[in-house]
Amino acid sequence: MTAPHRFDLDRIGEGLPVAAARAELEAAAATGALVVTAPPGTGKTTLLPPLIANLLAERSPSAAASTLVTQPRRVAVRAAARRIAQLDGSRPGGPVGFTVRGQREVGASTRLEMLTPGVLLRRLLADPELPGVGAVLLDEVHERSLETDLLLGMLAEVRLLREDLLVGAMSATLDAAAVADLLGGAAIVEVPSALHPLRLDLAPPPTPRLDARGVTREYLDHLARTAARTRAEEDCDALVFVPGAREVDETVSRLRGLVGDGVEVLPLHGRLDATAQDRATGGRRPGELPRIVVSTAIAESSLTVPGVHLVVDAGLSREVRRDRGRDMTGLVTVSASRAAIEQRAGRAARTGPGRAVRVLSPADLAGMPAHSAPEITAADLTDAALQLACWGTPRGEGLALLTPPPEREIRAAEETLRAMSLVDEDGRATPAGERASRWPVGVREARALADGALALGAPRPAAEAVAALSGDHRPVGADLPRLLRDLRAGRATSSAAWRREVERLERLVRGERRDAPPSALPSLTAGGEEERVGAVLALGRPERIARRVDDGPRGEHRSYLLASGTRAALPAESTLRGAPWLAVWEVQRAEGRAADGTGAVIRAAAPLTEADALTIGAGLLVRDRDARLEDGAVRVRERRRLGAIELSSTPVAATAEDAAPAVLAAVRAEGLGALRLPETARDLRARLALVHRELGDPWPAMDEASLLDTLDTWLGPQLSGRRGRAATRLDTVDVTAALRTLLPWPEAAALDELVPPRLAVPSGSSARIDYPDPDDPGARPVVAVKLQELFGLAETPRLVQGRVPVLFHLLSPARRPLAVTDDLRSFWDGPYQDVRKEMRGRYPKHPWPEDPWTAPATARTTRRS
Repeated sequence: MTAPHRFDLDRIGEGLPVAAARAELEAAAATGALVVTAPPGTGKTTLLPPLIANLLAERSPSAAASTLVTQPRRVAVRAAARRIAQLDGSRPGGPVGFTVRGQREVGASTRLEMLTPGVLLRRLLADPELPGVGAVLLDEVHERSLETDLLLGMLAEVRLLREDLLVGAMSATLDAAAVADLLGGAAIVEVPSALHPLRLDLAPPPTPRLDARGVTREYLDHLARTAARTRAEEDCDALVFVPGAREVDETVSRLRGLVGDGVEVLPLHGRLDATAQDRATGGRRPGELPRIVVSTAIAESSLTVPGVHLVVDAGLSREVRRDRGRDMTGLVTVSASRAAIEQRAGRAARTGPGRAVRVLSPADLAGMPAHSAPEITAADLTDAALQLACWGTPRGEGLALLTPPPEREIRAAEETLRAMSLVDEDGRATPAGERASRWPVGVREARALADGALALGAPRPAAEAVAALSGDHRPVGADLPRLLRDLRAGRATSSAAWRREVERLERLVRGERRDAPPSALPSLTAGGEEERVGAVLALGRPERIARRVDDGPRGEHRSYLLASGTRAALPAESTLRGAPWLAVWEVQRAEGRAADGTGAVIRAAAPLTEADALTIGAGLLVRDRDARLEDGAVRVRERRRLGAIELSSTPVAATAEDAAPAVLAAVRAEGLGALRLPETARDLRARLALVHRELGDPWPAMDEASLLDTLDTWLGPQLSGRRGRAATRLDTVDVTAALRTLLPWPEAAALDELVPPRLAVPSGSSARIDYPDPDDPGARPVVAVKLQELFGLAETPRLVQGRVPVLFHLLSPARRPLAVTDDLRSFWDGPYQDVRKEMRGRYPKHPWPEDPWTAPATARTTRRS
């Protein structure tokens, strides 16, 4: 048997700072788990994987197991594999291979395989024992991508089954102790920074970087001028960071106009084909022009662009944000974190002295967060929920994760999976869910691909649509059928890669066995090509079937209502404008004219026939009675809806049972003010709100939005059984009793102790406590009392277990305000004397003692006292 390939670590590590820690790395690896932190450019990604591969070869010289190394992006996977293979004197596909979606270069001799986290996740779910694998290294863990976080937790469990499996985590900036604990006490190796001198400058823009539409043109003009000028000053290769692909392309265009033919300007982002990406990341060869590489964050930490000694940074980042109310997840442009701009700057000083120019103002710099939030806290968790279910830890319960998934989001994702029959009632994966988790696309794309192929009678149309949706393509004007025509004709970027993906998905569908018989799928009427594309989209996202809203300006018909209840607009230039029905795949938050007043813009869609909309959306069809109060009378209409889309509405006679729903609808529409809350209800609500603010659950939230969300729970029971005209009178509802039903038991017994209605004062009387408005989270409870009633009181009373000091409004004998304080001791020792001088002549019948500490507190005049 051929001995496994051995990597020449002396040659690979030559000149790399991390090579100095080689002995420490080998010792840590011998423990079975290690965490390595090293600044960008120190060579950890280049040296550690072959070092681990050699250790595995020493452990089993006859048949060494392979080493898997994840990189967060496809371009970084290819670049890392190419770099290590080059230093090894081989080619990718030999001892060093790589796998990304749609591309695999691995051979019989491969011992070191670079791959994306998504590829490893599917491989791990298919066979958790990872046969033939001896080590797994997760790189750039600090980025806190969702897939890498899941892999950390899953691999920690795999190590319990396979003690021989070596697991490592690498990062430039990392909470090493937390990751080490998660991996069961991994050894930590910290490689010190070996950066050369780095000069940091600011180049503040004359205009804001962002407006409602994103990065401004004026800012990009300033950024390009700054990059061109500083590159000429430094006479070196430069790396320019911008937030997204659009800004990359626009900055490249500007720079080419500024620098002319003497400098090569190259883009670098995820939508480029592999050849263009490799060109930007390959470094400048002798005799070639100096270059400026304009990149997204893919060059921030997981990828090194050789030869760079100047970094120009916009200080912006594109991050995932979720709009829970409208069920939208998308990328938004925000200020980068301080950790991110430090990493970017470090790229300039990897091999020699460098310079980093941050194109932002001092205020921009001061306002940056320290770190970006973990993706698990903001992303759509549908795919992750299926992966967790297939792993045997529904909702992530029982799995060690750096950050657990938000309860509300993971539950909603599980409901989506249950509606698609991918998980059962307990959240466990069904056979269909197991299969979907192994497909190289997301859950919804898998559903569109499988069901679309069967419903249309052929896999090709579904494979074409899904290949476009899951690739790095952006339909012009949101028109997906138009994009598909361009891809077929070779007019779109990456047409060749799209065709390869189509063929791969088509083969996958043809080879897949489906448990559901064809009769279980809808019979579609779509005859035209565009409507067939729409049917595929709707099968994957039935909740985003949309119908045109005929209230667009000047008859443009750009606005649509989705079955989920979201309103969104097509881009103004879209050729889909005016289509009666659409199947929407992607929708993003937006403001201004682009959103046509809806707050969201459709980014990918296709026309859909009404018949297919009703067939595919059959699970969303409902009939209900819409009861409303109009001039004191109940009016009822029977409605037929596809989700939020009203299909028909017919007036019918009201019944006694319609009164309560009509009252609830009126309160939702008008707000709590419609109930004319009596003083007892306002007081109880304010007191409960303060307890919830300080103690949280189980005390209920009392802000208006929360109460309206739970209206059926607390107000509904008070409305049942009411008859006649009184049933619709809002002013007769016992709101105080209704609110009391929200009190938690047995905690409710402590309510008066936590937030008493009145406060006893030294004069022997008591004063009312005015609790803050529940919708004003920063307000304080106030006690308005005559100053003389508090003589001798030093410590300000505190409420809610001593958490909240009372704010005293100290009043004159005429009950006019004299002072406001929550520190009585300081008031008596200081400002009181000024108040005394001013007031004792105005109110001579009332006591104004020189020493308020010893004077008896009283509510009476001097004579009556």
